[in-house]
Amino acid sequence: MHPARIAELLAPFLAAPIPVPGSTQHPSDPCHSEERSDEVPALLSPAQLDSISTYIDILLRWNARINLTAIRDPEQIVTRHFGESLFAARHLFPRTTRVGTAAHACPAEQRLASDGLRADTNRVSVADVGSGAGFPGVPVKLWAPHISLTLIESNQKKATFLREVTRALTLTDVNIKNVRAEALANAFDLVMLRAVENLAAILPVAASLVAPGGRLALLLGAAQLEAASTALPQFAWSDPESIPLSRNRILAVAHCRS
Repeated sequence: MHPARIAELLAPFLAAPIPVPGSTQHPSDPCHSEERSDEVPALLSPAQLDSISTYIDILLRWNARINLTAIRDPEQIVTRHFGESLFAARHLFPRTTRVGTAAHACPAEQRLASDGLRADTNRVSVADVGSGAGFPGVPVKLWAPHISLTLIESNQKKATFLREVTRALTLTDVNIKNVRAEALANAFDLVMLRAVENLAAILPVAASLVAPGGRLALLLGAAQLEAASTALPQFAWSDPESIPLSRNRILAVAHCRS
């Protein structure tokens, strides 16, 4: 797919201002207004767009042999998989935008920065549990190249696919674990989980991989959030973020208290 078309399809997931969970600031605050005259979209570089195009080509080729995704249309792959993953990446690793010559960071960015999640200053260990076709982990790595990424995938063929993708995109500091998540004893600053068949079974496993003070990020249906938050009382949950172009998909982020 042409990179320009990819950029066009991803625009709704990258252009919206980041809201501030629990903020008491007035709605007219520049960081909250969707009509900011100086709001700068979170743009992808030509290299990032080329990587996404290559990723799609590899995914479609492999998908003819093994079931990596039920979505076959390239444009839907961009919006459903890359859009959702990059929406999460932008919230978890916000960038400081520049207006003129001055750098601006909204309170949401400052808050995430204080948690050690600023994309331009800190090395963060990230795990994608049940990575499958690499979403959201690989797009998050494309967005935030500094992270140390572990892709956990128990299916050997899918793990082989992930190795080919990371080689083709020349990604560094990516560790692919062809094991069940239960077998790991690692602790990560951020653990991500998306599109799993049995959320109730895998959620405690994913939560056990979060380091004290770390975060758990879930991409799931809004109806699943109550069960998730009830199952993990040791986590403090931020207000969920609605994913663009979706009726009920959300990003839910929780902070491990201990």
